[in-house]
Amino acid sequence: MEILGTTLRVCVDDLERAVPFYERLAGGTALRFERGGVQVAAIGCFLLMSGPEAELEVLRKVAATIAVKDVDEAHRVLSELGAHIIAGPVPTPVGRNLIAMHPDGAIYEYVDRQGSGS
Repeated sequence: MEILGTTLRVCVDDLERAVPFYERLAGGTALRFERGGVQVAAIGCFLLMSGPEAELEVLRKVAATIAVKDVDEAHRVLSELGAHIIAGPVPTPVGRNLIAMHPDGAIYEYVDRQGSGS
């Protein structure tokens, strides 16, 4: 499994107020989308999330997002290593993802940029 990078997940109260700071910090423009009632802004290595507290409570349990070349391969490797696949693989606005709990209890999101038809 090839890991391409990681994204830090940051829950914020006011996305509109937070985005300009992170855009200047990361030197880029936010890619915005909504998922499950949560407003999201991806900026460099940061994934800002804002929305209903009940949704954010769940999102806070995921330590980080890990970009991989292929989520299907990640699914296979994680399963072989004893990780518990909580959800996925499922399509996202930019590819596919899965959520896995490692044997130590840490929870991570794994994402790829492959289309949902692959």
